[in-house]
Amino acid sequence: MVFAATDSDSTTDTTAPSGTKPETFPATRTAAATGTEPATTAFAASYVGVRWSGDGTGAGIRFADGDWQRTGTGCATVDGGGTAFVAADEATAYEVKAPAGATDVRSLAIDCTRGPDRTFHVPSEATRVRGVRYLSRPAWGADESKRYKDGKVNTPEAYYPLQSITVHHTDTPNADPDPAATVRGIYEYHAVTLDWGDIGYHFLIDEAGVVYEGRYSGEDPIPAFDPDGNLVTAFHTAGFNSGNLGIALIGNLVTQAPTDAAKSSLIRLIKVIARFKGLDPQAKITYTNPVNGVKKDNETVSGHRDWLQTDCPGQTMYDLLDEVRTAAATR
Repeated sequence: MVFAATDSDSTTDTTAPSGTKPETFPATRTAAATGTEPATTAFAASYVGVRWSGDGTGAGIRFADGDWQRTGTGCATVDGGGTAFVAADEATAYEVKAPAGATDVRSLAIDCTRGPDRTFHVPSEATRVRGVRYLSRPAWGADESKRYKDGKVNTPEAYYPLQSITVHHTDTPNADPDPAATVRGIYEYHAVTLDWGDIGYHFLIDEAGVVYEGRYSGEDPIPAFDPDGNLVTAFHTAGFNSGNLGIALIGNLVTQAPTDAAKSSLIRLIKVIARFKGLDPQAKITYTNPVNGVKKDNETVSGHRDWLQTDCPGQTMYDLLDEVRTAAATR
């Protein structure tokens, strides 16, 4: 169950609803910039999110007086442009290089570790989805106000029957010392920079195997689904989102394989969701978008690159998908 956050510098809250306890998380701080001129921030940035219109490849970024680095294709995709989400390593200055001919270049420096405390009402007992333990949105510090724009929910919830499960990686640094902070950073990037109104994945998994609840799906106790068992539409495979559940492993899995703990949690989560909805993890399907009727032949459990042109979920994770499908299908 989701409980709203309240601004507070205190670690105690006598008004916490029954069954919850107060916990504090640093509020996410941001500083926006436009264009490609050098930008500075009043705080040390954890990440910089960038978005532009035009060619989706060929962008770069550098911090302070460091070397230019290509942004890569990442995981997030948008129509008519490109995006990047780059670890900033506490930099206070950066510069963006846009692809030739790009327009509407926007960037957002994000600090998800050192902002003022906010108190959240976190469930006192462990939350589980059909036996799999996970951290609810308040348990990783999701500021629910970020789902709103101009006083209204930016992307109202829509629900459709589950057809498929897609695996991603977040394309963020490995050996992450604070994965909950990274989840908050991705939330800011997806909800605000990309204007999706929420985090794009249904679940995320860190290297220790901890599962995080992603996109908000309502006040019922089952994450990702409504009380009738329909999947909330998220933003992780543009054009193929409705009825498609997205799970992202936190880290970069291009050359480094997922940890055993992360892979085990991924298999278990896919297994319980597939059993819950009667899916065969090893089956081939014809996905049909319930919104516009677009069809695509695919696997029940696929990688992001099976839907769109992207490196995601990283080559090492992609090479393991047959193993994941087989293990998830085992009784």
